[in-house]
Amino acid sequence: MILIKNVEIYSPKYIGKKDILICGEKITLIEDSIEFNNEKVKVIDGSNKKLVPGFIDQHVHITGGGGEGSFKTRVPEIMLSKLTSTGITTVVGLLGTDGSTRSVQNLVSKAKALKEEGISVYVHTGSYEYPTVTLTDSVRKDIIFIDEVIGCKIALSDHRSSTITNEELQRVASDVRASGMISGKAGILVVHMGDGKRGLSPINEALDNSDIPIRTIRPTHVNRNEKLLFESFDFAKEGGIIDLTCGIYEKLSPRKVINKALSQGVESENITISSDGYGSWSNYDQFGNLVKIGVSSVNALYKEFKAMVLEENMKIEDALTFVTSNVAKALELYPKKGTIKENSDADAILLDENLEINTVIAKGKIMVENKEIIVFGTYE
Repeated sequence: MILIKNVEIYSPKYIGKKDILICGEKITLIEDSIEFNNEKVKVIDGSNKKLVPGFIDQHVHITGGGGEGSFKTRVPEIMLSKLTSTGITTVVGLLGTDGSTRSVQNLVSKAKALKEEGISVYVHTGSYEYPTVTLTDSVRKDIIFIDEVIGCKIALSDHRSSTITNEELQRVASDVRASGMISGKAGILVVHMGDGKRGLSPINEALDNSDIPIRTIRPTHVNRNEKLLFESFDFAKEGGIIDLTCGIYEKLSPRKVINKALSQGVESENITISSDGYGSWSNYDQFGNLVKIGVSSVNALYKEFKAMVLEENMKIEDALTFVTSNVAKALELYPKKGTIKENSDADAILLDENLEINTVIAKGKIMVENKEIIVFGTYE
C-alpha cells in the first residue's frame, strides 16, 4: 500500500490538497486526511508537489519504426524506463511503414512483455499498407480475440502508403467498428496522414458515402502542414477526434495550434496529443528521394505538456486533458485510465514545483522515485 500525504491533486481538474491511498493496482481512497500507522504502508510526503494522472501515449512504435533508408535505419524496440521516466504509464503500440520485416505478432509480444514489466499496453493491428497485415488474417478477429488489440492502423495521403479506394477504406472502418462493438473495445481506425495533396478528402468521402460514425476514424499527424491542420479542424467540428503529434514543426506544435483550434469552435475533448515515439521522421526531395531520417522520442509528450503550461500559460488542468482524460475517453478507457479518482487505476505522476517529474506510479507500483528510475526493463 502507498499513502501520499498533503498533495495537490489534479484529476485532471484541480480538486485541492488531499491524501490518497493506493492499494494494489487501484486508487482506494481520497480524503482530506488519511491516517495509517502500519509499517507495511509506504508513506510519501506530497508537500509542495502535484499529483496528476499518468500520461497516455496512444502512438508509440514499441517495436521500433523506421526502415525507410534500408535495413540499417530500423529503429530498435523501446525499453520500459524510456516510457516510465517521462511519465507514460499507458501506451498504445503500432506498426509504421514496415509491415514486412516487422509483424503484428511481434507487436503483440512486445505489448505483453511491457505489461509483464509493469505498465498498461494496448496495440493496433495493421500498418501503412493495404491489404491490412494482421495476426489472425482478419482485422475483426484480431480485435475481438486478442486482448491487447483495440483498433487498426492504415495510412493515407502518403507516398509510402497503399493507394486504396473509398470502398476499401469503408470496409476496414466497418470491420473495426463492428469488432469493437462485439468485443467491448474502442474499435477505432487510426489513420496516419501524410503530406499528400488529397489531405483528409479520402476520409471525408468515405464518411459521406457510408453510415460509419465519424469517431470510428482517427486521423493523426494532422499538424504536419497548415492545409491538413485546417481540414482537421473542420473534421473535429463535425464531432471527429483529431490527434496532434509532438515535435513535427515548432510553429505547428500542439501547444501552438490548440488555442487556434479552440477559437475556431473545435471542442477541447476532440483533441488528443501523442509522441509518435520510436518512429522515424524523414525528409524527401521533390523526386521522393530520402534526404534525412531521424527518430522521434517519447519524452516529447512530457515536454509538450510542460511547454503548454510554462510557455503558453495554459492552466495545468487544461493542459493535462490532452495527454490524460481526453485520450482515455477517446480510447474508451475512462475512468479506468486518465484520471485520479477512487477505483481508477493507480497510474500517477508526482510533479515538483517546476513541473519536473519526481515520482511515477504505474498500476500501483513505484517505477520512478525522487527522480531516480527504480524499475528497469528485463534487459536494461
